[in-house]
Amino acid sequence: MRKMVDWIWIKSNPQIKVGCCCYGKFNPIRGFTIRELEIATNNFDARNVIKDGYAYKFYNGFVEDRTVSVMKFNDIRNDGHEDCFNNIIFASKLSSHKNVLKLTGCCLETRIPVIVFESVKNRTLADHIYQNQPHFEPLLLSQRLRIAVHIANAIAYLHIGFSRPILHRKIRPSRIFLDEGYIAKLFDFSLSVSIPEGETCVKDKVTGTMGFLAPEYINTGDYNEKCDVFSFGMLLLVLLTGQKIFDPSRGDEIGAGHYWLLHYVKKCIENNEFDEIVDPIIVIEGPRTGKEKQLQGFRELALMCVCESAEDRPTMVDVAKRLKQIYQHLA
Repeated sequence: MRKMVDWIWIKSNPQIKVGCCCYGKFNPIRGFTIRELEIATNNFDARNVIKDGYAYKFYNGFVEDRTVSVMKFNDIRNDGHEDCFNNIIFASKLSSHKNVLKLTGCCLETRIPVIVFESVKNRTLADHIYQNQPHFEPLLLSQRLRIAVHIANAIAYLHIGFSRPILHRKIRPSRIFLDEGYIAKLFDFSLSVSIPEGETCVKDKVTGTMGFLAPEYINTGDYNEKCDVFSFGMLLLVLLTGQKIFDPSRGDEIGAGHYWLLHYVKKCIENNEFDEIVDPIIVIEGPRTGKEKQLQGFRELALMCVCESAEDRPTMVDVAKRLKQIYQHLA
């Protein structure tokens, strides 16, 4: 069962700062009126949507000549309040990290608060990998590695930066924004939770996107840091292949079990065909000294992260260190 970090302290007067308390530390954020945010987003115009999800939408907006991103939850969901406050609490606590989407404020005049973050004009990593926007430039290998380093650093910070490890639980390309400089920003803490003191995991109903979920979590409902590592490993495979986590067209030739990316990758490795499923964008970059060796290192690290046994997976700290080494050799 999810439990929000400590408590949240809020004031409905927009002239008084909103804030929340995490682990005894008060984090002030700005209070907005709903009218301010309606003006900022042109009444939440659909043309300003930069991410449209099941639970919420993100809008581009302008507040006092400054670009912001506005997160508005769908009112029809019964658990919207919990998801919203989870985002406020954890984003407030983590906003000092450059690779976590920075929380700037919220509006408390609606049934479910509306949250305001820093600007992220380049949409999500998923939009770029899957070319959901035709005007996006393809992501080169060096950019993908840098994004992987950024997110690994952010997750490692969640795991070791606090007295109780924080589990993200929704690591995937659609939960990573890219800013104007293609700096990766982790967001969406709807399912995030801290491991209780004296415990090594949290137990919860299985929730999330199949294909990114660790097998032990699916089997037992127990979730710890190594489950985040598994999800991150799947993210690395998406970055390497440019393929979706689930794709029925992959089963046409080698069977339905390979609809899932991990099964497909393992089958290609068994057949010594992994090079054939590396994203063509990476391939057409052309040869470069050490490129093949670095691709091999990237692949091996991804496969270590998705080991069937959680004990055999590295920690996120070790993953971040290894990725930094790989990136520096390519930069």
